[in-house]
Amino acid sequence: MTIRYGCFFSYAHGRHELMQRFKTTLADALRCYLEPYFDDEDELFVDSEQLGGGDDLDRKIARAMCESVCMVLIYTPKYEAHAYTRREYAAMRLLEAERATWYPLPSRLIIPVIMTRHPERLPPQVSEAAFYVDFSRFTMATADLKSNPEFLPDIAKMVRRIVTHYQYLKKCTPPGHDCNQFVLPDVPPPWREIPDPTFPKK
Repeated sequence: MTIRYGCFFSYAHGRHELMQRFKTTLADALRCYLEPYFDDEDELFVDSEQLGGGDDLDRKIARAMCESVCMVLIYTPKYEAHAYTRREYAAMRLLEAERATWYPLPSRLIIPVIMTRHPERLPPQVSEAAFYVDFSRFTMATADLKSNPEFLPDIAKMVRRIVTHYQYLKKCTPPGHDCNQFVLPDVPPPWREIPDPTFPKK
């Protein structure tokens, strides 16, 4: 296995500026602060930047996840509504279980970043994570993240986690491990119960 990326960005695509801007400014901040720690690896894998229209999407995504140190999950209610993003989450949990047999995991491989909270509650996949960062105060009026003192402490915590896993992975990956063998799992069920649309019967 060759490490190619510091972290895999898992997110629901947005058509409008708020979601696009958040993803872009978060990616910019992480690239800036991760670069000094890596050798020749790219800091991030972001599908909108690194996949072409003719790519075999499932195969390319599976390989990129396997070749990534960690996963940054940009949480919005839209994230859990999309089958493909839930599938990416399930895939990284499989990789996490595999790597736990290679070295004692110092932390989870999935780093949830809350962009927008669900109106009811966060799903347990996020709320029960040992570590997540809450950037839900980010708005169109927010300056970029890489130089924003309000967000920099959480950016620094994310970077430390990614770099720690990077060092473990470089030392402990079994020889000959082949990321071409990793495939995405089936689509997992919804993260929360779907309300019954029928009206109460009198």
